[in-house]
Amino acid sequence: FVCRARIKGLLGMVHLYNLTLQRSTCITHCVYGNFSGTKGANEIVVARGSSLELLRPNETGKIIHVLDVDVFGIIRVLMPFRLTGGAKDYVVVGSDSGRITILEYNSVKNIFERVHQETFGRSGVRRMVPGQYLGVDPKGRAVMIGAAERQKLVYILNRDAQARLTISSPLEAHKAHTIVYSLVGVDVGFENPIFACLEMEYVDADDAVLAPGEEHHKMLTYYELDLGLNHVVRKWSDPVDPSSNMLISVPGGADGPGGVLVCAENTITWKHKDHIPRTCPLPRRSGMDASQGLLVVTTATHKQKGGFFIVVQTEYGDLYKVTLKYEDDVVHEVLIKYFDTVPVCNALCVLRTGFLFAASEFGNHGFYLFVGDEDESDASSNMPPHALVEFVPHRLKNLQLVDELPSASPVLDMKIMDLLHEETPQIYALCGRGPRSSLRIMRHGMTVTPMAVSGLPGTPSAVWTIKKNARDEFDKFIVVSFVNSTLVLAVGATVEEVHDSGFLGTTTTLNVQALGEDAMLQVHPNGIRHIRADGRINEWRVPGRRTIIHAATNEFQVAVALSGEEGEVYYFVIC
Repeated sequence: FVCRARIKGLLGMVHLYNLTLQRSTCITHCVYGNFSGTKGANEIVVARGSSLELLRPNETGKIIHVLDVDVFGIIRVLMPFRLTGGAKDYVVVGSDSGRITILEYNSVKNIFERVHQETFGRSGVRRMVPGQYLGVDPKGRAVMIGAAERQKLVYILNRDAQARLTISSPLEAHKAHTIVYSLVGVDVGFENPIFACLEMEYVDADDAVLAPGEEHHKMLTYYELDLGLNHVVRKWSDPVDPSSNMLISVPGGADGPGGVLVCAENTITWKHKDHIPRTCPLPRRSGMDASQGLLVVTTATHKQKGGFFIVVQTEYGDLYKVTLKYEDDVVHEVLIKYFDTVPVCNALCVLRTGFLFAASEFGNHGFYLFVGDEDESDASSNMPPHALVEFVPHRLKNLQLVDELPSASPVLDMKIMDLLHEETPQIYALCGRGPRSSLRIMRHGMTVTPMAVSGLPGTPSAVWTIKKNARDEFDKFIVVSFVNSTLVLAVGATVEEVHDSGFLGTTTTLNVQALGEDAMLQVHPNGIRHIRADGRINEWRVPGRRTIIHAATNEFQVAVALSGEEGEVYYFVIC
């Protein structure tokens, strides 16, 4: 205690933190966007408990890890947004810190930079401190952050003269004695931003006497941010099904009719102010008990030129495709059809390139490619709300698994033993749930990820990697020596054979070395080949009929031993 007191007196405040050797593999939230600002970039930001990770799929569908960073807190919610006319997306983070944080990815430094961090309450996961819900205006003009109960704050987002992101002081949209179940931003084009909340009042709920079958009403409420007067008002409120649990924002303005989809038990309802609601039943598995309810647990929206569709997933893992038939801003029909079945997810992302990222609740996370859209029987809002539409679950037809991210969540039991007699004990863990359960063996060490696999024409005798220039960060060539030939592979986005590197390919290679700033050296049985940066080649030939049998090199010196009884050694210095 004395030592700590002295440190505290010298440094002011002691900051304690820890870093785990093995990061969490469970993904709780994920968002999709263009965070680097490069044209055509498709990137995914995932939250793994207390860390943020940036993922980027390549052309073949392989997910590449770009960046991960610890936030030293609990990430409760994650949302992307883009300023009007902007070319890149920002990330809004709600956590247990009592702050709203806006992050920007810097592709040059490969870091998340904190653009703004505004404090609004106490730290910790508290029911009346915002941070549980986030709603973003689709045009990037404002963001609402809400608590599980009572408090909601709205921040206005804008640019300054230097085109830097600015954030206003918070505007209150509190409502006492109210529990919030969901919060989204409503797409209204460039009209005043509107946020939709699914909430329920509980005034005197403990003392209230309800008639048999009567329940407290859940309300769909619109909160409007008046940009002219700079305040928030309750614009509209309408009762919804008591079992409602989630809101989905529907594209509006020039992209769709706007409004929200209210997900309830066995139904999905489209609602909007001054419009007739449209309720559509959820298709059910054939033979499913009629008394068993069906709830939506996660969703993703995909916008494209000429339309949009919404993917929803139920607690059984079934994916549904939701489409709307509309004219202007009037919806005439809501259609829902069974699409495919994947493991139950915490979050879904539909990419513009035709991929679906599924952050599984249990087991490995999947990266799928859309390969079809086979017709299934549609449920329609023109049917009665309790109409029965059945389907038979099938193996993947419309999706194809392309890649997986390993996940050990949840670990149900674990033993640490050295059953393989490796001196360092292994960790044996029971992971997953149900048919996705697995026994995993974890060892200490660094994992190696294969980036490319290339077949070889024979059995190699040696292999080297070499930089083309001393200032290069990575090696440029892989040189593979065989008995009577040499293979040179260029390393880039792919690994492929090249014939213009300057290396002699018709003989075996004894040594390869980078010389000076920008030259390369190849030692082969018949001589030494000096390859300059401009393509010029100087070659020293072995005198007589002897050959080089051994060679040693560094950046400025070369020593070779020749065959024969004389045992001659030639020494060269690069000037």
